[in-house]
Amino acid sequence: MHFVDRIRQIKIILVVAAIIIAVASLVVSHYLIRDLQKAEIKNVEVWAEAMRALNDADENTDLNLVFKVINGNSNIPVVVLDKDGEVVTYRNVELDSQNPDSLIFLKHKAKSMLASGDTIHIDLDSHEHLTVCYDESLMLKRLASYPYAQLGVVLIFVVVAIFALLSSKKAEQNKVWVGLSKETAHQLGTPISSLMAWVEILKENYPEDELIPEMDKDVKRLQMIAERFSKIGSLPEPTPSNLNEVVQHVVDYINRRTSNKVQMTTHMPDTEVIAVMNAPLFEWVIENLCKNAVDAMEGKGSIDITVTDEENRTVIEVADTGKGINKKHFNSVFTPGFTTKKRGWGLGLSLAKRIVEEYHKGKIFVKSSEIGKGTVMRIELNKYLRNKK
Repeated sequence: MHFVDRIRQIKIILVVAAIIIAVASLVVSHYLIRDLQKAEIKNVEVWAEAMRALNDADENTDLNLVFKVINGNSNIPVVVLDKDGEVVTYRNVELDSQNPDSLIFLKHKAKSMLASGDTIHIDLDSHEHLTVCYDESLMLKRLASYPYAQLGVVLIFVVVAIFALLSSKKAEQNKVWVGLSKETAHQLGTPISSLMAWVEILKENYPEDELIPEMDKDVKRLQMIAERFSKIGSLPEPTPSNLNEVVQHVVDYINRRTSNKVQMTTHMPDTEVIAVMNAPLFEWVIENLCKNAVDAMEGKGSIDITVTDEENRTVIEVADTGKGINKKHFNSVFTPGFTTKKRGWGLGLSLAKRIVEEYHKGKIFVKSSEIGKGTVMRIELNKYLRNKK
């Protein structure tokens, strides 16, 4: 569990670092754009003064500098209006090719500039004045939107990178679990074969002994466990099976190997509940849930298994009266390595999730849990259609 928490902390740190970098980028961009806006306003003010100088010019005025300033504005859109609101001149405004009346378009453009407050007043004399309406340059608008576009691209890249990393990590984990499972099955094969041979010898020599049949059951149980491990990583062919029998088989097995202080009850329909499954693997799932429930109850309490045949799905719920699970760990309990026990590898629920979701295309999750009162685990399988060919 500490390893899982450490990984979660690293993820949180990386997310926080990414947020800080994004915010810092936006703040720096904001200040740079603000400085450029101030510079453009200064340029518009100089351009307005040039317009005033041009209007007040006489035969002794050198207009070279005035025209140089006026023609030097090649990027800031401006529209000059007289006192009656008529367009006197304009610059760097792209006219609408679909609008035949350019004056109406320019007035509409100037009106939007006036509404935003981007104007400069030029007093010509006591009766005349001009209003210079301006807007941000195209380059400044692009610069203002560039940080957001950049963050969007970076975000997409990060999401793709994380997805690729998680996919490769999951594939690597799958290879580890598959290799471990198959190697376990292989290593168990030889001693189980020997045990089966010894049991047969004991049956011949001591046919009346009552303990030998129980030994035979345990050896067969070991053989079934080895078969389960050998099937991890392959795609076992699912077949229609009676879910009631599968659940009851697990209950009978758990009952024989737990104390009388654990009460197990089942609630199943009177009719058969058929589900497409690999029975040995699915028994393993129910068995894992029951064993976890027994551990959570510390060998004392009750386990209720409910099978429901709904309209679109088949549901199995395993409820216990154990110590419960903290809500923040609802998803973590299915993570390989997560365990609250002093002993154990924390692989049971991880394998159960894989068997249910990958092999049976179903769902398994913590339906509800309350500390000190118990937990309800829920499995949902696709509905078996009897008339399906």
